[in-house]
Amino acid sequence: MSLFGLKFGKKKLKEEERHLQANKRDFNLQFEYANNSIKTSKYNFFTFLPLNLFEQFQRIANAYFLFLLILQLIPQISSLAWFTTVVPLVLVLAVSGVKDAIDDFNRHKSDKHVNNRPVQVLINGMLKDEKWMNVQVGDIIKLENNNFVTADLLLLSSSEPHSLTYIETAELDGETNLKVKQALTVTAELGEDLQKLTEFNGEVKCEAPNNKLDKFTGTLTLRGEKYALDNEKMLLRGCTIRNTEWCFGLVIYAGPDTKLMQNSGKTTFKRTSIDRLMNVLVLMIFGFLALMCLILAIGNGIWESDKGYNFQVYLPWAEGVNSASYSGFLMFWSYVIILNTVVPISLYVSVEIIRLGNSFYIDWDRKMYYPLNDTPAQARTTTLNEELGQIKYIFSDKTGTLTQNIMCFNKCSINGKSYGDVYDMSGQRIEITENTEKVDFSYNPLADPKFAFYDHSLVEAVKLSDVPTHRFFRLLSLCHTVMPEEKKEGNLVYQAQSPDEGALVTAARNFGFVFRARTPETITVVEMGETKIYELLAILDFNNVRKRMSVIVRSPEGDLTLYCKGADTILYELLHPSCDSLKEETTEHLNEFAGEGLRTLVVAYKNLDEEYFQDWIKRHHEASTALEGREDKLSEIYEEIEKDLMLLGATAIEDKLQDGVPQTIETLAKAHIKIWVLTGDKQETAMNIGYSCNLLNDDMADVFVIEGSTSDDVLSELRNARKKMKPESFLDSDEINIQFEKSSKKTKLLPDEQANGVYGLVINGHSLAYALEENLELELVRTACMCKVVICCRVTPLQKAQVVELVKKYKKAVTLAIGDGANDVSMIKTAHIGVGISGQEGMQAVLSSDFSFAQFRYLQRLLLVHGRWSYIRMCKFLKYFFYKNFAFTLVHFWYGFFSGFSAQTVYDEWFITLYNLVYTSLPVLGMSLFDQDVDDRWSLLFPQLYVPGQQNLYFNKIVFVKCMLQGIYSSLILFFIPFGAMYNTMRSDGKAIADYQSFALMAQTSLLIVVSVQIGLDTSYWTVVNQFFIWGSLSVYFAITFTMYSDGMYLIFTASFPFVGTARNTLSQPNVWLAIFLSIALCVLPVVGFRFLKAQLRPTASDKVLLKIKEAKKRPPPPSPKRRLRRTSTRRSGYAFSHQHGFGALIMSGRNMRPKSPFATTGTFSPNSDKHKHKGL
Repeated sequence: MSLFGLKFGKKKLKEEERHLQANKRDFNLQFEYANNSIKTSKYNFFTFLPLNLFEQFQRIANAYFLFLLILQLIPQISSLAWFTTVVPLVLVLAVSGVKDAIDDFNRHKSDKHVNNRPVQVLINGMLKDEKWMNVQVGDIIKLENNNFVTADLLLLSSSEPHSLTYIETAELDGETNLKVKQALTVTAELGEDLQKLTEFNGEVKCEAPNNKLDKFTGTLTLRGEKYALDNEKMLLRGCTIRNTEWCFGLVIYAGPDTKLMQNSGKTTFKRTSIDRLMNVLVLMIFGFLALMCLILAIGNGIWESDKGYNFQVYLPWAEGVNSASYSGFLMFWSYVIILNTVVPISLYVSVEIIRLGNSFYIDWDRKMYYPLNDTPAQARTTTLNEELGQIKYIFSDKTGTLTQNIMCFNKCSINGKSYGDVYDMSGQRIEITENTEKVDFSYNPLADPKFAFYDHSLVEAVKLSDVPTHRFFRLLSLCHTVMPEEKKEGNLVYQAQSPDEGALVTAARNFGFVFRARTPETITVVEMGETKIYELLAILDFNNVRKRMSVIVRSPEGDLTLYCKGADTILYELLHPSCDSLKEETTEHLNEFAGEGLRTLVVAYKNLDEEYFQDWIKRHHEASTALEGREDKLSEIYEEIEKDLMLLGATAIEDKLQDGVPQTIETLAKAHIKIWVLTGDKQETAMNIGYSCNLLNDDMADVFVIEGSTSDDVLSELRNARKKMKPESFLDSDEINIQFEKSSKKTKLLPDEQANGVYGLVINGHSLAYALEENLELELVRTACMCKVVICCRVTPLQKAQVVELVKKYKKAVTLAIGDGANDVSMIKTAHIGVGISGQEGMQAVLSSDFSFAQFRYLQRLLLVHGRWSYIRMCKFLKYFFYKNFAFTLVHFWYGFFSGFSAQTVYDEWFITLYNLVYTSLPVLGMSLFDQDVDDRWSLLFPQLYVPGQQNLYFNKIVFVKCMLQGIYSSLILFFIPFGAMYNTMRSDGKAIADYQSFALMAQTSLLIVVSVQIGLDTSYWTVVNQFFIWGSLSVYFAITFTMYSDGMYLIFTASFPFVGTARNTLSQPNVWLAIFLSIALCVLPVVGFRFLKAQLRPTASDKVLLKIKEAKKRPPPPSPKRRLRRTSTRRSGYAFSHQHGFGALIMSGRNMRPKSPFATTGTFSPNSDKHKHKGL
């Protein structure tokens, strides 16, 4: 049963196999399969208070203050009122509770939005509108074009021929090219006949829910026949239906069982490293507190037995105390209460306020606002700010994060001439900007208006009927697997299987070779206004080994031609010897294109002999119908005809990076941040982007590619890479080898290892699966962390999370994951910091993130400016806070030795109450919210300033011990100087002022001025607010002191204000002020001297950079010119299309052809079109 959202009763058994029947809810309900509602929230109305309080009391300090409150309720030991602890404790719990409630409310809202989406469900022979959350396993549902897929479905039938359905999987794997799914023939016959669909009673047996996106095995039993089911027949939640008017599906997995949710990872409670350190420090302070209380308790026992026992008449023991040892026991607890201010609860209130303030700065930062889609940066979590200043590893998605996922036909080389650059009158190449004049394609009524090209000479060549140029564009219009659609006359829309293909066909269209229609046997092209129908005789399909595709066509004039496009490394081997000189010129252009990070392809053709072709096509048919070794036979046949090709030229496509990506990566690298790219894309595509955004470059000593297909292969490849980078890491004397030889269940952290050069590592998803196994994970993390850059390709969402988890497990480093799609959610949740880009692939990544913005380039500002400032401010705050409270509290300790260890407080009770809440709270908050050692411009110009945060240099256990020692030293000065100055002292009129109250006032005045001077020394950036807070706090102290110690307050509240007249009597004496200034000088001068000498004699790297900045400020540098990063690389991309193997065969079979218009209106391809903007799972 479910009570308050908590489940009780028998534990659900682990599912081994799923068994369900279509349209039989009663049968399926017996298995208790999850329904389609999802839940990402943590609390409900009834569980919020108990669960949230339970979480909050896991903080050691909160539990300690609760314990302290209980102690204060015991009259025998309490020397302070109970409300001094209750009020701040309730305030802390309330602030944190409200924040958690708001976060969870937003999660509830998101869940509700998704769960209440409408979908058509087949119930009792009728389609009814239901909410997503009410869909059950075994239901048949209808989806329409552009709908999100509700659950994991078995495709039954669709509006397309042969029940094909086109889906976009951007939310699952980041790829925006369309995938094709096809229903079984036996279910395709159901069509949209509701009667047949209602009578459908197929029985499905399949694997239990799992997170493998690319695998599914099961069987469908229908009318006694068994049919095999695989992933090609499944529509997964998170996909979007495209170019398909309708389809019907049977729900196999729902809600939390869907592959998307299985990949989404758990929401974990994220805490910063400073939070974890504070827990350790609080334990250390408790130990120190207990030691002090024990010393004072023992002192009390000795004093009471030695002296107190003898004059009980004058100082009677408390009621119930009958021995010195019992008195000492009670004093132990009394001192626990008095000395508790070493860990004041206001510390946690202040930390929350500082984090909240610093997160508002991120929200308000106009330099991180993206006006094009009105998206400001957003700190969605307010508890992780300072960790942004400590990032060592960034894990980034590629598609939509580094790239815009827009392909542009940028340049080309035709017959040895390069096109695409623009030159001025003097023949100098000029950079293309928004103001550069575009080529006018108005002469072509079928041109795509969004296509932009700037080199007018190419249009002239086309208009002059230059034969090689015409042949080049004819090839681009014929050699592809694109599907056209023309609902209105002249309004052409291309549906490309990869965006690269779409870009090439669109380029041909604009230059006058318009691909207009296709059937299984023909391709219709409008060439320079004249419609020509080519007979399509064969498609020699692409695969990963061939890295090329060819088509064989017969022109209207009867000429037989083979057109081929592919990777230059492959095609150059197939060229006719007569092309050698042209090959050299084209290679030069290819190197130039590759140097600019463009994706290149080589195109070639061959005229065929009719007799030879007829013989070849017979053998091709035999190979394509062979039962054994079909792939190998086809490959041989293809290679036979793809020989002696004539080179036409090369194309260069730009996979548009987001603005500022190369510069951002360069800046982050200078800050010693390592970047790993985790993408679902192909290896070739990922490496191209790696080169174009300056992650990989030719200056690297080597780029290792790990692509082993067995565990042993992967191990061998990883070890070979490590051997090259650091041969000595294989020696027995290597400290890591020694460390890991000792068996231990506890995970050991790996120290940083330096390679002997700059290296990159590329690993594909298949090999990564082996590398993530327990016996190989250490080898993977050692090898990968030596590299400057790591690129993981073809990875699943769960593998992304596993890679992040691996680095967290073995490295003492803070990780950040950044992505924009649902496939990045698990990685974002796993990393210490998750950043969502509100961009192309819906809002799921943003909803799961801690911080979000619109462009990757804002990451450098988030880390190097906001992150660094937040970290420095938090560290300064903690150092100062611990110092001022040690100095404040330990005066009580020294006083105990002079007051018979009687747990009497040094200060007035009102001063104790107001010290942390009023007198010292605002100055430290002012520093923690406004301080900056350098402004944002210098922070970005000198990324090296970020390094101390990664090494946690500004606040750690050693720094804490230094603060503690400084606090102990100050407390000694603050006790003994006023004590010595007051001892047997007379006023100027001969009256004594050597009384307890005068001493207390002098000590607390000295303390407050010392801590105010200290915060002045700690402040780097003075504002009006800082000045006001510091001087204001001192003024308030004197105002309150003179008021509370006045005659009037004593007459009104006699018991509460016993220090009558002390302020005006004591603070009017010159010798008192002299002693106060002596205390201040002795506390502050050693600090100033130490800091000066340290900066002069042993400056840190940051000190040196700050000195450079100081000198640079005297003579401001000229503004740095905006430069476009260009790489010099000889590497060229291979055939990097996101092609699906076998798509050519699908076209030739005609199964994806419609009797009506070829494609629906969605899925518009244009090189500059905005990607479909949608929200989804």
